Formats: sequence, C-alpha cells, structure tokens
Amino acid sequence: MIVHLLDGTYELFRQFYGRRRFEKGENKPFDAVGGVLHSVLEILEQGATHIGVATDHVIESFRNALWSDYKTGDGIEPALLAQFHPLEDALAAMGVAVWPMIELEADDGLASAARIASADERVQKVCIWSPDKDLAQCVCGDRIVQVDRKGQTVRNAAGIRDKFGVEPALIPDFLALVGDAADGYPGIPGIGRVTAARLLNRHGGIEAFPPEVLGDRRDLALRFKELATLRTDAPLFSDVEELKWRGPTSAFAACAERLGDARLPQRCRTILDTAAQT
Repeated sequence: MIVHLLDGTYELFRQFYGRRRFEKGENKPFDAVGGVLHSVLEILEQGATHIGVATDHVIESFRNALWSDYKTGDGIEPALLAQFHPLEDALAAMGVAVWPMIELEADDGLASAARIASADERVQKVCIWSPDKDLAQCVCGDRIVQVDRKGQTVRNAAGIRDKFGVEPALIPDFLALVGDAADGYPGIPGIGRVTAARLLNRHGGIEAFPPEVLGDRRDLALRFKELATLRTDAPLFSDVEELKWRGPTSAFAACAERLGDARLPQRCRTILDTAAQT
C-alpha cells in the first residue's frame, strides 16, 4: 500500500488565497475548508486508500519558547483563522484520519506519521504532500518522498540532493545555516545556500564543524538546528490500517450542508462505488 500524508494547514492557506484570487478579492465563509476536502477527495479518486492529515490546531508550539521571533498566529487573517478548527471537524466527518497538533506543529505530525508508516513492511511508499522545505528531512530513498502539488514534482532522496545540495538528513543543518523566513529565524549571517551545502558536505552536521568555521555563532546555529529539526515521536496511530479511508461518517451530510457544498457527499459516493467495482 501507499500511505498519503497531507499538511492540512498548508492546504488551507493554499485554498484560501487561491480562491481569493479566483473570487477577485473575496472569500466566502468556509470555502477554503471545502477546497481542502475536495483536494483530499482528488487524491482518493486517483487511487489512494490510506490517507492522513496533520493540522496546526494552534500556531504556537514548543519552538516559541526556544526562539522569541519564531512564527506565531499574529497577522493571520481572521477569516482564515476561523477555518482552522472547522477543517479538522470536516475531515473527521468525512472519515479521514486527522491529527490536530497543539504542542507540536503539523510538520512534526507528518514526520511522526511518516516514521510510523514507513516502519510497517506492508507499506510500499509514503508520500508527504507538502512543498515545505522542513519536510525534506523526512525523505528516505524512494520509500518516503515529498510531493509538491503546485510544482507537480515528486522528490526522492536524489531529488532533495538536487534541490538543496545536501542529503535529506542534513536539511535541519542546512536550514539552520541559511535561515527560514517563514518560520522566523534568520540563519547565520554570511552563509548562503552554496556555502552551507559546501560546509555540510565537507564536515557533516554542525556539531562536527571545526571551531573556527562558526566561532561564537556555533551555539546560535545549534539553536536554529533545534528549531528546524522535526519531531518524530508523536504517537498518532499504532496500526497503518487506521489510515484507511472507508467513507464518510453519518455526520458528513450535515457538515457538507453547513459548508454549502452538496458536491462533497456525491463525490464520496462515487469514489466508494468505483472502489467497490474494482
């Protein structure tokens, strides 16, 4: 089987701003939620059977205590923020395994789910549907890959090396050195992508750098590495069969009605009918 893991928060942002462009600057209530559900159904229509979605139930995480400028919920539009929890409820009603993250982030949830799923010999491949560069560290050979829907790209370990210049395992070190503006940490001044890749390929992880490479900036680099390193210890599920989509719950019809999207239940029925015929 192939396990598909989605970043629900990323998908919600993508749908919110994509639909705003389509609607010429306006957003309808919960339209982004419906958009994410249709994205999940599209993956199921393509033959997926096992799927899970991680979300940021809250934006802040343990990383905010490590770095005061780490990303927060400040600045997120209220119309978008108001759809975070309804998305989780809608996914659950649609029968999809959903993991709302509180102390950890959605990326940590995806990393944890990928670790658990890839350890199961029944799983042929794990696909992480997110272009987030943090998640590149999860890629493992051809077994765990990263799918960039917008760029229509699937990256295995070789693809990560081509993109970043380092092995997937060194992505936290790479991000620590070059910074991640989206997450709110600046990296080490004077070290760009090319220099970072060269240093990491020569010495290995930051801990192995000769003292003169970073000097008094070493502790800062290690703190940024801690920010960039995804947690993989969230106990999200014990059996990969918990991720198998078996159809929506009895609550989904009412949920779709609240979302104002009658196509959702019909699309679910079509997928189930098709699966029953194969």
